[in-house]
Amino acid sequence: MTLLALALLPWIAAAVVACLPAASRRGVAWAAGFAALGVAAVARHLAQPVFEGQVLAWSVPWLPTLGIDFGFRMDGLAWLFTLLIGGIGALVVLYAAWYLDAKDPARRFYVYLLLFMGAMLGVVLADNLLLLVVFWELTSLSSFLLIGFWRHEPEARRGARLALMVTGAGGLALLAGVLLLGH
Repeated sequence: MTLLALALLPWIAAAVVACLPAASRRGVAWAAGFAALGVAAVARHLAQPVFEGQVLAWSVPWLPTLGIDFGFRMDGLAWLFTLLIGGIGALVVLYAAWYLDAKDPARRFYVYLLLFMGAMLGVVLADNLLLLVVFWELTSLSSFLLIGFWRHEPEARRGARLALMVTGAGGLALLAGVLLLGH
């Protein structure tokens, strides 16, 4: 159940930040920062069993006719990347709190950042290849939104389109590989 809470934390925080008043720039920064630090704290909490060699897992039936569960799995490598996602996410939130101009919509930025963190956690913790592809595509979409945050800037729009093309092509290649493995 801890893995489910860990995977849902950025998504829930994104919904909370989206509901906060736009004028509360510090409030949205605090909420996003607590979510990122929460991911790192849960990873730290799970360090002991992972370091002892346990592979933590949680799953529920997803596509039972295909024998595919919706599940998350954490081993040593997934633990390391989870810690990195939470730690770097907290640093980006801290930096953005001072970097963003007063005219920039901070709430939208933090929602995009939390969506990206949630998608990346899904990629890291995915228990099967189909779920990995789903979270990879969510990463593509959220990175498009994050890179194109300053949509009034032509460079940001161009960079966002390029990122979407590259990650979309990577997602298609990943899907092709998964289908080849399945065949």
